[in-house]
Amino acid sequence: MEQPVAGFAAMAHAAEPKVNYAKNSMPAATLARHTGRAALSGAGLSRIVRVTAEKASADAKEIPNKKAAGRERKGYAQGPAMNDRRLNPISDAELNRRWAAIRAGMKDRGLDALVMQNNNDWLGGYVKWFTDYPAYNGYPRTVIFHADDAMTVVDMGPTGSRRNLDGQHKIQRGVGDLIGTPAFTSIAYTDGYQGELALSELKRRGYKRIGLLGAGTMPYRFVTQIEAGLAGKTQIDDATEWVDAIKAIKSDEEMALVRRCAEMQDEIFARVSSKIKPGMRDNDITALAQYEGRLLGSEQGLFLGSSAPLGEASNFVDRYMQGRTLQEGDHFSLLIENAGPGGMYTEIARTMVLGKASNEVIDGFETVKEAQTYTLSKMKPGVPCRDVAAAHDEFMITRGYGAEKRLYAHGQGYDLVERPLIRADETMSIEAGMNFAVHPGFETPSLFAVICDNYLMGKDGPDECLHKTPKKVFEL
Repeated sequence: MEQPVAGFAAMAHAAEPKVNYAKNSMPAATLARHTGRAALSGAGLSRIVRVTAEKASADAKEIPNKKAAGRERKGYAQGPAMNDRRLNPISDAELNRRWAAIRAGMKDRGLDALVMQNNNDWLGGYVKWFTDYPAYNGYPRTVIFHADDAMTVVDMGPTGSRRNLDGQHKIQRGVGDLIGTPAFTSIAYTDGYQGELALSELKRRGYKRIGLLGAGTMPYRFVTQIEAGLAGKTQIDDATEWVDAIKAIKSDEEMALVRRCAEMQDEIFARVSSKIKPGMRDNDITALAQYEGRLLGSEQGLFLGSSAPLGEASNFVDRYMQGRTLQEGDHFSLLIENAGPGGMYTEIARTMVLGKASNEVIDGFETVKEAQTYTLSKMKPGVPCRDVAAAHDEFMITRGYGAEKRLYAHGQGYDLVERPLIRADETMSIEAGMNFAVHPGFETPSLFAVICDNYLMGKDGPDECLHKTPKKVFEL
């Protein structure tokens, strides 16, 4: 049986960067208002971001206290400081890098503000990316990102509540006004509450042009309120395409979090495969994976899988369909798709057999492993994603399995599926710094064959596989 990947449990969280929030977390105009210095843009703002990044990098090298280090050796992920409730905050330098890149894009397009809303941290990454504070559990969180001021956030809270944080709050970084309203997606008559507050803010500022991010993920009522309320006064653009292009290319700090996530998942798989046994239900296996992940710093995720006798397909299914009890000789397909410390996603999938694998299972796995290798050989910076998808379809068709009808490879970040997709309808091309999950598979009545691993894109092609779990069928 494979041993856990060495080293993950010993990886230490750096001490929280010692930064001055009043100077490093605010837009240039707000900074000027509070310090008396002229607002910076261009090279001046870039210098602030660069210096802050260098300081954060230096501060991050501080040695954790002995007690925390001892707990980390046991495999428990620690926060940045003993008195900090946040699990794994990103640095102020990273937030400043994102904000500077977005404000440069807004300036080029004449945008006064961007408006976004998410209500979960599976496929709700915009809010997390801009604020380092995720949306949770179906509760809407609206963010207005201003071109020249700290953000406005509308979140769950008491009716009429409003806190002026002035961009200086340690947790709500870069937020000016935090407005509360008790709106619930399950209560229809509250549908307009967040929209009314967001619209009021936009009207008060008299903006001429704004952009929406991921309008398709926002409630219909919210979007129509904004459109109707600003009609004839404010031009509304779809800013999703260019923001997605920025968000898709990971910074050094983000890539480090992606690597940590993959290492965490290797450790989760090793722990689960050492404990799985006949008599456990499918749900017991995925619950164990979730439990081990939480101990290792995971922040959210999906754990899909099922068991079946050899000769029947063991598909990826969610918890509702995970009631079957494993028997000796069964096989189990497991997908671990959870966010690691810091919220970045990767995913790993392997097949386990409680006994000896059949030739059909082994041959199926070797086919999808070959398909993964073939796709990776086609992925290089500058190559259109649709071209890679077409090559994969041809590969699978020549082997009698048919073209991909759903999705077999895609970007990941704060969203477990983010752009670009390796699919015929994707307009993006592959670029260095992207994080890809590559999971070709096929299904027959007697077999569900799949593999999944993550790769960061280098300047000449994919770097080495982030997951170190052997690419094989595990006979336990």
